[in-house]
Amino acid sequence: MTAIPQGRTRRATLVGAMCALALGMGLTGCGDDPDAGTNGVGKLPPAQIQAKTKSAAGAVDAVRLSGSVVTSGRTYKLDMRLKADGGTGSVTAEGATFHLLRVGEQLFLKADAAFWNKEDGKSGDGGSDTAAGDKLGGKYVKVPTGDPSYKKFSGFTDKDLLLDGLLTLHGTLATDGHHEQSGVRTIRITGDGGSGGKLDVSLEGKPYPLRLERAGGAGTLSFSSWGEAFALKEPAKGETVDYGKQLPTS
Repeated sequence: MTAIPQGRTRRATLVGAMCALALGMGLTGCGDDPDAGTNGVGKLPPAQIQAKTKSAAGAVDAVRLSGSVVTSGRTYKLDMRLKADGGTGSVTAEGATFHLLRVGEQLFLKADAAFWNKEDGKSGDGGSDTAAGDKLGGKYVKVPTGDPSYKKFSGFTDKDLLLDGLLTLHGTLATDGHHEQSGVRTIRITGDGGSGGKLDVSLEGKPYPLRLERAGGAGTLSFSSWGEAFALKEPAKGETVDYGKQLPTS
């Protein structure tokens, strides 16, 4: 037997009571309305739903983003917490996991020695790859703004940049029924029947995006912890390494 979450039970009871009241007043059709008791965005045209969810996401201070992104033929698994002035979390690519932390313009990358020892060729300070791993492993390595990896990795910590690109579906927009994500009722919108992406938007509270299937099979992402504050500060000096103008090339 599957347990029914208490929140859902209370919600069903409340909706049932509202329907009984409506029927008592001579109204009909309550049980046939999937948008009863929602924020109402499910009744809007898909373009307006997309616009409202982008507006809601842009107005909130913080969000957690997790899942996978495929770009340039490489799959990145993300678990990031983001806000306006930076972000923190983990990224996994090709079996290697590293931690990213950005506070303002300062970007730090933390990984074990094995990650740095996989780098090709000589390290940036003229030493061997093993020496680089011994020096950098387990430390927050400051990523120089001029390093090619700065732009790529800092993008994973940029809330506005990520959401603006991710929440735009491609092609002709349409609605694809009512669904549920983690116990929250949603309305799903699609681009070109799903080939241009699928986005589940919350029907409860603010119309935040909750789940995204990117166009062309380019990954699936979940959004949560909307508006939940979290600490963001630079690591202590003893945990930080300033490697110079360029990191070892990967």
